[in-house]
Amino acid sequence: MSLKAVIVGPGNIGTDLMIKILRHGKHLSMAGLVGIDPASDGLARALKMGVPICATGVAGLVESEMFADVDIVFDATSASAHVHNDALLRKARPGIRMIDLTPAAIGPYCVPTVNLEANLEALNVNMVTCGGQATIPMVAAVASVAKVRYAEIVASISSRSAGPGTRANIDEFTETTARAIESVGGARVGKAIIVMNPAEPPPLMRDTVYVLSDFADTDKIRAAVEAMVAKVAAYVPGYRLKQQVQFERIEQPTHVPGVGPVTGLKTSIFLEVEGAAHYLPAYAGNLDIMTSAALATGERIAEALLATRQPA
Repeated sequence: MSLKAVIVGPGNIGTDLMIKILRHGKHLSMAGLVGIDPASDGLARALKMGVPICATGVAGLVESEMFADVDIVFDATSASAHVHNDALLRKARPGIRMIDLTPAAIGPYCVPTVNLEANLEALNVNMVTCGGQATIPMVAAVASVAKVRYAEIVASISSRSAGPGTRANIDEFTETTARAIESVGGARVGKAIIVMNPAEPPPLMRDTVYVLSDFADTDKIRAAVEAMVAKVAAYVPGYRLKQQVQFERIEQPTHVPGVGPVTGLKTSIFLEVEGAAHYLPAYAGNLDIMTSAALATGERIAEALLATRQPA
């Protein structure tokens, strides 16, 4: 038994997520793909794969027959569009579940390996950003064994994998990721930076995580990081450490913006994310980690909902 899912937004992320659900969905099945351009490649591909489409946006979706059976809606549009979409869907069906792949952050931030279980009953969960999905598990891993005072992440992606939605949401990316580093990752202060690399051939996604914590056992931190990498790689196979975790003891007080002068342990973590190339090229790991995290989240929410519907 599975629940019906609709994806709003037939761009790169929405189309890749559709293919992932069709190939790997256990508790989810595709009920439709929704867009506003009847000539879009995503909608055309959906039809070829036997997935119903709606080309009149969310307003058309709520009036369509497909909406009657929909349990979960994935929104892969933009931050501003999601606010509008959530309002329309919530008015049509107050209890519908939404998984937000934009930086709108109407609902709680969700990183599957860190806090998914705590948000299974939320009506709208936010998948933070690609940089957040890649790096917040690392901050949380360090925070599990040491008090984290500051965490800074640098997400470097190929400029060819940054579509209109990504480029339009740069400010939201940095703000949303920084807030989630704090509220989900456990850092007192968080900072996020995104770099769009125009190099050819396009490079894979690279993420650098700097964590400043109280002095702690480096072996425990290394073990926590490696264990968390394995957990993320369970649903993002191309997620890996690029090199060994590095440590630096800061004995003299160093000024950290938003924190003040601190001493402690600096942990540096270097990651690489290669995409599964279901629809997107392998270098677009930034998009693949978002769709993979969204699928993992949707599958777990669907599993929990189905459990409540089973006869006693």
